[in-house]
Amino acid sequence: MVRHHRHVDVSIPKRRIDAVPAPVLFVLSGISMYVGAAIAVWLFPAATPAGVAWLRCLGAALILLAWRRPGRAAWRGRPLLLAGAFGVVTAGMNVLFYEAIARLPLGTAVALEFAGPVAVAAFGSRGRRDVVALVLVAAGVVSIADVRLEGSPAGVAFALGAAAAWAGYILLGKRVALGGNGIDSLAVGFAVATVALSPLALGTGGIWGAPDLLVLGVGVGLLSTVVPYVLDQVVLRRVGRGRFALLLALLPVTATVTGLVVLRQVPTVPEALGILAVVAGVALRSARDT
Repeated sequence: MVRHHRHVDVSIPKRRIDAVPAPVLFVLSGISMYVGAAIAVWLFPAATPAGVAWLRCLGAALILLAWRRPGRAAWRGRPLLLAGAFGVVTAGMNVLFYEAIARLPLGTAVALEFAGPVAVAAFGSRGRRDVVALVLVAAGVVSIADVRLEGSPAGVAFALGAAAAWAGYILLGKRVALGGNGIDSLAVGFAVATVALSPLALGTGGIWGAPDLLVLGVGVGLLSTVVPYVLDQVVLRRVGRGRFALLLALLPVTATVTGLVVLRQVPTVPEALGILAVVAGVALRSARDT
């Protein structure tokens, strides 16, 4: 990561984190994301799903701004436009997904949303090996998610909208990782998104009067946004968009394993086969980059 507006020696931390394999970073990202998702569920009775997503964006913006304190160069011109677009697309993805899981079974919403990264990976495919990897990953995710197209049409629409936003997140995220100001761009992007989506704050009224819930809301921003998306930036600097999209398939695998270890939710036979298919697909594709 190159930061043009300030000179800071980040070579040692960068080398350390770059030594961690990308799949391991994704597993760590997934664990953080799903702990944050569990906290978000606790907030649903006190706020709308979109309101919780906005609060998550606000929490992430506050934490990143306090941590990074982006310089003037990050707040003007092309860097601002790129970071702002990335932030709005990412926050919009979270809003749409929260609205989807409020109307559809979680497995259905996850499977529908995964159409976004699968489409990005498909466009990045170059050969027969890539196609086989895509088929394995897609089949594995469907098995893990136990797809059932039931629920409201609005829920399906929200999930497909989240899929499109997820594809945009990958495409814009790669540009931010390589051409933006790195993590500073995340801080600027989420600040812009918080302002742009501020009307959604009307759905958070039940949280502001309860300090404990407000702390949980900021915690969702840390666990579900700051930690996973910072790790995503590290990975996006190292791999192509196609491989990154396939590595995202490790997220539902992480969710399944987390459910087994933490909640004692034993996977069914289709889910277990799905995990093996995803792992095989990612391993097959990992030798190639786009």
